[in-house]
Amino acid sequence: MSPRLRPVRAALAFCIVAGIAGAAVAQQPGPKTPAQSAQPPADKPAPAKDPVVAVVNGQQIHLSDVEIAQQSLPQQYRNVPLAAVFPALLDRMVDSKLVEQDGRTNKVTDDPAFKKRLAFVEDQVVQDFWLQKQIAEKVTPEKMKQAYEEKVKNMPAEEEVHARHILVATEPEAKAIIADLKKGAAFDKLAKEKSTDKASGAEGGDLGWFKKTDMVKEFADAAFALKKGGLSETPVKTQFGYHVIQVEDRRKAPPPSFEELSGQIRQDLARETVTAMLNKLRTDAKIEKFNIDGGAPAPTAPAAPAAKPETPAK
Repeated sequence: MSPRLRPVRAALAFCIVAGIAGAAVAQQPGPKTPAQSAQPPADKPAPAKDPVVAVVNGQQIHLSDVEIAQQSLPQQYRNVPLAAVFPALLDRMVDSKLVEQDGRTNKVTDDPAFKKRLAFVEDQVVQDFWLQKQIAEKVTPEKMKQAYEEKVKNMPAEEEVHARHILVATEPEAKAIIADLKKGAAFDKLAKEKSTDKASGAEGGDLGWFKKTDMVKEFADAAFALKKGGLSETPVKTQFGYHVIQVEDRRKAPPPSFEELSGQIRQDLARETVTAMLNKLRTDAKIEKFNIDGGAPAPTAPAAPAAKPETPAK
């Protein structure tokens, strides 16, 4: 960031904070007079369905405008509660409205370059809106459920183990623990006392259920080589230290739930919808393409893959 921008940003931040503080003070109720106390509370008017949240030089900004603006934010801010981003987003919209008004005052809309760019943006909005509408109509809950059933039917069942471990820094420590376990020491008690993996140690070394690909290779190979109830005969060395492993149980992993796969399924169906739509439109259209200089027709090339559509917000 340029040092020259810092005073301006600091001033803007101060104004925002001061405005919030001022609003908070203004909302504090003052002492009531006897007359006010005697009056029955008035009926509150019903809140407007689309209230005005700001007025900039006579132009209104409605709540629905802020909701639309939220969808232009980065993905991680689109599905958060609007109240969480409302103050900052409204400030940005006020600034945008001021710049827009200034541009119109200076007749930027008469500039041919502006008109060309506006037409391009309008085309993009039409394209995006129409694609999202088609996706919303065709990617139905029924199709998603059907796609899920098909997906899990073709998934190979993966093996999982439920294991405990004790992690120590040296091989002699690990060998001593194995000897103690063979003499009858309780695995969970030793894990709580000796394991340097404090998170699992607090649970008696319990790592829960995991697949082979969930763990580093040395640990996974040793764990999956053990039978139910088996204990590693020698310490297992990994980048973290030396492990003593005990397998509690083995099973075939259950398939992922619909909720776990729904995002990927939605994207896959959306991509299929857009691809089918583009294929039909290309088949029905008359398309001519030319070289970069606008002269001879361009050689025929394979069609570019369809752009990956963004999953509509839920």
